[in-house]
Amino acid sequence: MAIVINLDVMLARRKMASKDLAEAVGITAQNLSILKTGKAKAIRLSTLEAICRELACQPGDILEYRPDAADPS
Repeated sequence: MAIVINLDVMLARRKMASKDLAEAVGITAQNLSILKTGKAKAIRLSTLEAICRELACQPGDILEYRPDAADPS
């Protein structure tokens, strides 16, 4: 996958548990887990905004683009 989710890294830096972030953002722990593992197909901008607010970070701290090895560009 070309988009990598670095949510675990930010949680570790902020010394915050996933369940605490999920509660603060207003999503289920299961949905946060799906996002953390990169299995989510989409994320609402309002959810991304809430995550960034709680972790005091920028969207680019959480989302990273890495080209696939098979991608010729």
